[in-house]
Amino acid sequence: MSTVAVIGSGITGVTTAHALLQRGHDVVVLDRHRYAAMETSFANGGQLSACNAEVWNSTATILKGMKWMLKADAPLLLNPKPSAHKYSWLGEFVSHIRNYRANTIATTKLAIEARKYLFSIAEEEGFGFDVEHRGILHVYRDKAGFDAAARVNGLLTEGGLDRRAVTPEEMRAIEPTLHGSWYGGFFTPSDSTGDIHKYTRGLADACLRRGARFLFGADVTGISHAEGGITIAWKPAGQAAAVAETLRADAVVICAGVASRRFAAMLGDRINVYPVKGYSITVHLDDARSQAAAPHVSLLDDATKIVTSRLGRDRFRVAGTAEFNGENRDIRMDRIRPLVKWTEELFPEVSTARCVPWAGLRPMTPNLMPRIGAGSRPGVFYNTGHGHLGWTLSAATAQMVADAIPGGDARPMAAPVVPFARAA
Repeated sequence: MSTVAVIGSGITGVTTAHALLQRGHDVVVLDRHRYAAMETSFANGGQLSACNAEVWNSTATILKGMKWMLKADAPLLLNPKPSAHKYSWLGEFVSHIRNYRANTIATTKLAIEARKYLFSIAEEEGFGFDVEHRGILHVYRDKAGFDAAARVNGLLTEGGLDRRAVTPEEMRAIEPTLHGSWYGGFFTPSDSTGDIHKYTRGLADACLRRGARFLFGADVTGISHAEGGITIAWKPAGQAAAVAETLRADAVVICAGVASRRFAAMLGDRINVYPVKGYSITVHLDDARSQAAAPHVSLLDDATKIVTSRLGRDRFRVAGTAEFNGENRDIRMDRIRPLVKWTEELFPEVSTARCVPWAGLRPMTPNLMPRIGAGSRPGVFYNTGHGHLGWTLSAATAQMVADAIPGGDARPMAAPVVPFARAA
């Protein structure tokens, strides 16, 4: 048995811890927060969406970003303020346009495999997370948007996804509460939604029952590699003057979201993740009329880049936007307002009197492919950079990184066999 430290207790960190425990490792998870899933795994869009596996590296994305640059409520917003990291990341992003097709197909395959792990883990460990197995409906307002989606659909189906075009009449049959004028849509019946925070917390509790140790409120200040293992220095969060404590481990897995870049640098690796901010509102359905008027089928409005999920009887999550503005977690009301307005326009009988806003930072690599596997030094591993598909992919990437760490038992599940590019 080997001791493996996992840095980060979001969805990738906790699924990695669980996969390591299944293989017989001694696992210690460190996180600066008091609880698991308190950052990007707190209130995302809720979609488990192989249908959203298209990578963003395309000329169309660049043109839209330029057009929207000065529009405060744009779906994609770039702060033009100079930043070496931001512009170098964008330069690499453009260089990966040539890999758009291969990476989209590979991501689709991985997302489909991840479903098997995610649902079987929840069933095995016995926790709920407001899951809805009703599919995801992409909606399009005009022919141009629909035709572009049809081209993407060819790549998704090549990756093995069951996804079909639907008429406006079929769209309303799939989700009767939907209002508005639509040209058409695409429906993926095998996709799902749920509450990522509930899932991650439920799985963290399962890891505790299996013997994992969690060091919460632990601000990691240093990670060093030496012959014979890894030394991790940490202090109680918010206590800069405290004397650092140390933890020794045989291996470390960095699952720290946007902080992964900093931790990787301590270990001599370059993990180029950029924080791409997303926003959400949780609409509390406090009356019977709102509960009846809110959709149960998950939606993705491609024009506005807004997604939805129904979380149980009395919550409705609406999320979207991508903001390139550095490691900034401020909740801007000019970015929240479009989410509220969209809800009121498409579901006019849903009360938005009680909406809870949130913002989180997606850790994105320039090619939108997560960094999985070994670092440059023995005992160092990464499972990070999942971008907007963290929950969708994490259950499979956890298995992949756990398989790469020596000293464990034979894996309990078949690992996904997919051609999967790794970020440099």
